[in-house]
Amino acid sequence: MIDMTAKTRRITGGVDTHKDTHTAAALDATGVALGTAAFPASRVGYEELLTWLRTFGELDRVGVEGTGSYGSGLTRYLRESRVVVVEVNRPNRQDRRRHGKSDPADAEAAARATLSGAANGVPKSQDGAVEVIRLLRLERRSAIRARTQAANQLHAVVSTAPEPLRAKLRDLSLAALLERTRRLRAILPTDTASATQRVLRGLTQRWKYLNREVKHLETQLEALVKEAAADLVALYGVGIDVAGALPMSFS
Repeated sequence: MIDMTAKTRRITGGVDTHKDTHTAAALDATGVALGTAAFPASRVGYEELLTWLRTFGELDRVGVEGTGSYGSGLTRYLRESRVVVVEVNRPNRQDRRRHGKSDPADAEAAARATLSGAANGVPKSQDGAVEVIRLLRLERRSAIRARTQAANQLHAVVSTAPEPLRAKLRDLSLAALLERTRRLRAILPTDTASATQRVLRGLTQRWKYLNREVKHLETQLEALVKEAAADLVALYGVGIDVAGALPMSFS
């Protein structure tokens, strides 16, 4: 016998997301809790979660915590399945400690925030040019940090190098230091002086490799940003880095 109540009932879902599992909760239109369940954080798990929510009735929308992190895969899957997704902020850490951590409770809270309209954020787009720009900017930031670290280590090694190597290198600018240490011979480290020379040469090679990576990423980003945010790039004083960051703020 077909349950006509379930068939016509409008459902709001809420999901507490984690690295390996997601916990979902379902509410009816009046806020009555219909159930909670946990699912694997995988494509199969996403399908099972959506099927489970739809067993309660017609799915209206789903509030998801962490749409830009652990919930990104689920958010993408739900959107592909024509489900309205609402971004839900994670509970305050102090509140969690005060009331106790419970995945089912957090999932239900996400559903209630979605049903009441307290949560109404639209998750950022995770496909297209904007997402490609975001990923390349992430790699570029990482490469820049590593390049800076290599330069700092290079200066630190110079400051403790044996004389007369230290005297030759200590007052050089970074560019001059890189050029000088690039020409150091590759020798077998047998004492402090030869080991210092070996490390200086290695750090220089690392800096130059990272510098090439940064330049390559900047070239790619420039082409993408000029295509995705041509109007912004055309504005006076707006460079590629700023123009690349702005579209992600509103996507």
